[in-house]
Amino acid sequence: MSGHSKFANIKHKKEKTDAQRGKIFTKLGRELMVAIKEGGPDPDSNSKLRDVIAKCKSNNMPNDTIQRSIKKYSGEGGSVDYESVTYEGYGPNGIAVIVECLTDNKNRTASDVRHAFSKNGGNMGTAGCVSFMFDKKGQIFIEVPEGTDEEELMMTVLDAGADDFSVEDGTAEVLTAPENFTAVYEALEAAGLTITDGDITMIPQNYVSCDDQAILDQMERMTDALEESDDVQNVYTNLE
Repeated sequence: MSGHSKFANIKHKKEKTDAQRGKIFTKLGRELMVAIKEGGPDPDSNSKLRDVIAKCKSNNMPNDTIQRSIKKYSGEGGSVDYESVTYEGYGPNGIAVIVECLTDNKNRTASDVRHAFSKNGGNMGTAGCVSFMFDKKGQIFIEVPEGTDEEELMMTVLDAGADDFSVEDGTAEVLTAPENFTAVYEALEAAGLTITDGDITMIPQNYVSCDDQAILDQMERMTDALEESDDVQNVYTNLE
């Protein structure tokens, strides 16, 4: 649900415990609820819901669970109203941080986020203070088995409507315009490619590196504290 470098999503996904998956499924369920409330339960006419379904699939949420959630939220849609709120700020050493939340209590969420920043050498900033350093993109990761013809794979990806493609350590990163994310995801799926992760995310325009282990440890504690909050959906940083 967050990325510290280009391929961090993959690394973290492989290390997820059952408890972490349960927490992620809970957060994805909240996103499904909000998408259905905003645009209805039909993914053919609700592009946001289609995006969330693709995200659920990439996080290995069973299709039965997805469909049950859609059916549940199509009724009364849950008794809680959530709203989207985004916080921006700086981690230790000025590292840019964006925190996306879905909350039913903005005061509680702001307090939790502020505490995670201040306790770990960072500080919350004003809206827009770091978001200009990021680009909103669809991001899809594909498994690239040994012996794969990368040029042929690139042509498949670009024909599907992707904007960019790169391969590193057996994983391909595919970037799309946000509005094309689901169409590209479904085209790659239909082509028989193994998708290991996918989401509409915030990609740093430039990554910053840090060799100070104390700062890296602080940043990890901050990210963990943020992601522990049920209200926090995604955490983005420009740390390489």
